[in-house]
Amino acid sequence: MAPHEDSLKQEPVDSTIPHETGGDGATGAIQGEPKTNPFVTVMRKFYKPLGFKKGYNVPLFVIFGGAMLGFTLARFSYLNIAGSSPRSFKNRSSPGEWYNYRQGHMRIGITLHLVTIIPAGFLAVFQFVPVIRSKLLLLHRINGYMIIILTMLSNAGALMIARRTFGGGLETQAVVGTLVVMTTVGIGMAYYNIKRLQIDQHRAWMLRTWFYFGVIITARLIMLSTARIITRSNNYDAVRSCGEIAFTQASLGIPPPLTAQLYPTCLNATAETQVPVHADDGSWPEQLGVALGMSFGMAMWIALLLHAGGVELYLALTPRESERLRNVSYERQLEAGFEHPGSAGLVVERWGDASEWVPAEKVGEK
Repeated sequence: MAPHEDSLKQEPVDSTIPHETGGDGATGAIQGEPKTNPFVTVMRKFYKPLGFKKGYNVPLFVIFGGAMLGFTLARFSYLNIAGSSPRSFKNRSSPGEWYNYRQGHMRIGITLHLVTIIPAGFLAVFQFVPVIRSKLLLLHRINGYMIIILTMLSNAGALMIARRTFGGGLETQAVVGTLVVMTTVGIGMAYYNIKRLQIDQHRAWMLRTWFYFGVIITARLIMLSTARIITRSNNYDAVRSCGEIAFTQASLGIPPPLTAQLYPTCLNATAETQVPVHADDGSWPEQLGVALGMSFGMAMWIALLLHAGGVELYLALTPRESERLRNVSYERQLEAGFEHPGSAGLVVERWGDASEWVPAEKVGEK
């Protein structure tokens, strides 16, 4: 995300998302290249101005980059944290969430998280556009530093609110902590590698990091489906405080006498008294909140497994691009005077028993 100050001045390279600057026969009319059909010809007129030269990366960018862009645009209204607008976070969050977030350090945490991660997700999409990396390098670099700062702040906010997020179960707290560690380590590895001009590893770690951040999108889909499933099963319950139940129902105009009728235990109890609430996504608001809360932690873990496995699969299936970028790294590191050019960053040879990497030009000499 944040390239070394002198790393990419001679040859534009792809350092974040699936790389589009390789020369594997997808760049035009080359002798022996198979003829393309009219559809491919038309599509190239659209994606080549953006810098894409490998056609298989275009649908990947549209799917994953489009999902991130659409999700963040849909959540920009959440920057109005406590406003009266129907689309503010206060009015669009899961039932019961605002009861916990409305004051104290929870209010600070949710504000810090939302005002940083939403802009960061939006800006990150443009880091993945090849023409920006190659033609607008300064913009790419500045944008990268901004994203690093925003994501670190958002992680701090996420830790502050984890105890109450969607009920704050241990499974939810664990997955929030795991994601914070994974994304922080990923950004740190990517930043260190680009400072060492190890462009292939910068690309790999930034891909990993943003697939980890994208877990929340997939988790939302799984959560909604799971909430419907447990509603149909009709045998899931969780506890919520009387204060949260009363606040949630009152915020939707439900009169207190009806609340007392539904939850008689809360009639003469304190706000902290815990009572069982049935999980149901189509009934009372606190029941919807329980259905979503019981589903959230599980959905996050499944989504994390899918995203972590998916990005590693993609990296394993694109070894030619990694090797090309490593040779570019070799040239940059050699020019900059680094020891062990081609392996100056955090490469696998420095961690395990892999064979020493040899640049392409030396392989050709053998």
